[in-house]
Amino acid sequence: MSLRGDRRSGVERFDVVVVGARCAGSPLATMLARRGFSVCLIDRAHFPSETPSTHVIQPCGVQILDRLGVMNAILAGGAVPLDRLTMVNDDVRIEMKTDGTFDWPALCVRRVTLDALLVDAAREAGADVRTGSRVTRLVMDGGRVAGVETDAGPIHGQLVVGADGRHSTVASLVGASEYHVSPAGRMAAWAYFEGVANREGCMWLGRVGELTYLAGPTDGDLYMAAITMGFADEAAFHSDRDAYFTTAIRAWPELADALSGGRRVGPIRVLTRWHGYFRQAVGPGWVLVGDAGHFKDPTPGQGISDAFRQAEQLAQAIEDGLGSTGLDASLHRWWRWRDKDAYEMYWFASDMGALGVSSPLNVCLFRYLAVNPEATRMLLGVLNRDVRPSEFLTTPRLARIAARALLAKPDQAVAALKEIARAVRRNARRAQQRRVTPPGMAPSGRKEAGVWPSMR
Repeated sequence: MSLRGDRRSGVERFDVVVVGARCAGSPLATMLARRGFSVCLIDRAHFPSETPSTHVIQPCGVQILDRLGVMNAILAGGAVPLDRLTMVNDDVRIEMKTDGTFDWPALCVRRVTLDALLVDAAREAGADVRTGSRVTRLVMDGGRVAGVETDAGPIHGQLVVGADGRHSTVASLVGASEYHVSPAGRMAAWAYFEGVANREGCMWLGRVGELTYLAGPTDGDLYMAAITMGFADEAAFHSDRDAYFTTAIRAWPELADALSGGRRVGPIRVLTRWHGYFRQAVGPGWVLVGDAGHFKDPTPGQGISDAFRQAEQLAQAIEDGLGSTGLDASLHRWWRWRDKDAYEMYWFASDMGALGVSSPLNVCLFRYLAVNPEATRMLLGVLNRDVRPSEFLTTPRLARIAARALLAKPDQAVAALKEIARAVRRNARRAQQRRVTPPGMAPSGRKEAGVWPSMR
């Protein structure tokens, strides 16, 4: 390993070339550079730069931010530690306090702030950061990826990491196939407000009718509010974004009151064209991390924290692989970890973001949570990746929810029981689907090295 790129003979060589410098690529570059590897970090954007995001960083992700050394700068920029969560499902309201539940609070940070700080951290760690640089093709050597060609010339590396988001250039160039694909549930729109009087650390998460909401104080003395809606409303939304957004906020009066006195600044941002997927994550000389390799419904706000967690695990896998265990085998083990780690939350997020009004089962679930603090704390654990969704929504708990509904509202209980039966069948199909080996991954127990699909 080396501390800087090797430029002898006019050829730039690095241990690792990372394409994409946002919340997966920059942390990975920082972690690798601190381990003594030479890293070139490339992004076509100049920072600060915006990108679609929920803004939410779960406590498990905030802990990694602290290890990266950027927490002081984030807090100095006005980010507010979030220690409360208000959840609403139509007429059911749940107030959760996270004091003492986690070692770190959650945060809501604009990507224009977060990504720039992460890029600075990578540069300070010793990575060679090149923004405003576009990757045009791959450098190949004996059937392996051996670097990238940029608009400024070639850059060689033992490993190329695609951390360049949903529309990943690296994923496209290597022909990474998708699996477990799910359609978009909703489109999202978000905006910032200044002058909001109460910027205490409360995150808002709700569903009112067919609309869902996510809101909270963010950095820069601003407040972020987001809504999601069905694609059937897309034309109505675009015909008058201001009116649609304002009406949607007013549909949740408590959130509208929290924003009262505030003034919207800047445009209303929109995320419309997306789908959920896992992508083949590893190939000869390359690996995908973050949204480049996996994307889920954004409703539960998992993307940023997952990018940090994946980067941390991948940094260790690369160190092991470039050390003594063999790079291909080490990356395959990381791929297996990623899929196992992500699978249940992927479908949990998809179910949360489903179209339409709240289902009978969700109505019964929220009524159960409202009177059961232990279950509420477990839900917080699910959102922080401490508890698997299957450990939370167990068959006995679903049975108790249905029984409570039967006593309180017999008409809802029948519909909830039918939905539970459908959910059991759906989860059985998902469990069976999970056992299928994805394209390019060696079946469990076989040697990973050398088992690659042909690259187009």
